[in-house]
Amino acid sequence: MSMIRDINLAPSGENKIEWVRRNCPLLRSLEEDFSKTKPFAGKRVALSIHLEAKTAYLCKVLAAGGAEMFVTGSNPLSTQDDVAAALVKAGLNVFAWHGATEEEYNAHIRETLRHHANIIIDDGGDLVHMLHTELTDELPYVIGGCEETTTGIVRLIAMNNAGKLRFPMVKVNNADCKHLFDNRYGTGQSVWDGINRTTNLIVAGKNVVVAGYGWCGKGVAMRAKGLGAQVYVTEIDPIKAIEAYMDGFTVLPMNEAAKVGDFFVTVTGCAGVITEKDFLVMKEGAILCNAGHFDVEVDMKRLREIATEAREMRNNIMGYTLPNGKHVYVLAEGRLVNLAAGDGHPAEIMDMSFAIQALSAKYLVEHEGRLTEKLIDVPREVDLEVANRKLKFLGITIDRLTPEQEKYLNESAI
Repeated sequence: MSMIRDINLAPSGENKIEWVRRNCPLLRSLEEDFSKTKPFAGKRVALSIHLEAKTAYLCKVLAAGGAEMFVTGSNPLSTQDDVAAALVKAGLNVFAWHGATEEEYNAHIRETLRHHANIIIDDGGDLVHMLHTELTDELPYVIGGCEETTTGIVRLIAMNNAGKLRFPMVKVNNADCKHLFDNRYGTGQSVWDGINRTTNLIVAGKNVVVAGYGWCGKGVAMRAKGLGAQVYVTEIDPIKAIEAYMDGFTVLPMNEAAKVGDFFVTVTGCAGVITEKDFLVMKEGAILCNAGHFDVEVDMKRLREIATEAREMRNNIMGYTLPNGKHVYVLAEGRLVNLAAGDGHPAEIMDMSFAIQALSAKYLVEHEGRLTEKLIDVPREVDLEVANRKLKFLGITIDRLTPEQEKYLNESAI
């Protein structure tokens, strides 16, 4: 019951998953616990996250806990066919392949959801969207779900405000052990991994424009500075703009930043961040990429329309000749550069994020039928459990409050 490219690719995928397992002590400890307690026994989990080795290991951890897994990817260019094959060989149900057309991608999501899933684990909101629009007959089987990304949470908030969200969703992205590390350090490193391996160009001495100074933007800007770049930040939020300024970066409107940038990275979660008016003032050879969830931050549709020529320069780099004769280059079709042109976040980072996912899913099963709110924060005890486990595996010991200190703080609060 799977739809993948080639089961014969499994050995390569198995090696990738094993490498992740060796570098994810949190998930290994949960796999051991879940194998004994079986918190997901009798439950079906539909999961849509970028289908590479770290996601695959999360799937295997949930399966060890008794879940019947139905798995797809959340981006056609981030799916790794050998990893998908390895999961099928391990007995999981997978519906995904690299380079899927939009029609194929939607067919994979549809098939993932057609098996009465009890728990939804989403990345960007495509599973939840299809459940509420096309496959509403599957809604009664759903206990709740977890959302991995900022973009997905924005979509959930809109649905909830409109009174359309039909089941509880845990905002995994908002957990401290997720966004403080995954979004900042994970995105910061993996974006530049993707850019560097794709372009083979130096960053030191270049001008880097980072669009958006949320946690992901902070990480991208920090790593660009560490690589020796001059960093410019564009923002719509005045508070974040001041923060970027005080962090030592130059803050400009995009159309002004477009005149000086050598590399552009969009991390806003919005559409139309870099548009025609920006393309036309860019320097010769400007390189554009996106690290937001959807391929709408760089206006690729308009760029293709105005370009007098488009030519693939090397793998994952498309060159466009503008009407003024200058050239701009776009990485990974304007899709998530760290996954479409790389391997995504480091394993140790996703160890924390996916531990939050696994424990949040467990929380939903344990509280089936008792959750009244539709949007739920990750319980603080889950965040703290992940943090304490992580410290243990890092070999770090921290201080604890003494009874006298607890008494002092409690008295001070009155």
